[in-house]
Amino acid sequence: MLTPEEKIKAIVSALEDVKATEITVIDTSKLSSLFDSMVIASANSTRQTKALADNVVVKLKELGEEVYGREGEESGEWILVDLGEVLVHVMQ
Repeated sequence: MLTPEEKIKAIVSALEDVKATEITVIDTSKLSSLFDSMVIASANSTRQTKALADNVVVKLKELGEEVYGREGEESGEWILVDLGEVLVHVMQ
């Protein structure tokens, strides 16, 4: 199991692999007890948002992390990936 810092580093790396833009990490540990951080990234198309979310899921599962949920893949304009203490938002 990865530490939260290692998980964030792996998420950012997975997003960079598929050329995400405006990658931002926000520490939410003092704002919410549900999760510690959010990683937000932008994409140029719905196809890219799906590719970014898929790459995050694949890379984190390879590292032994559990993916608790994925939302928004039907439209692809905004996809949320729930990785427990870290949420990933990919937006067009």
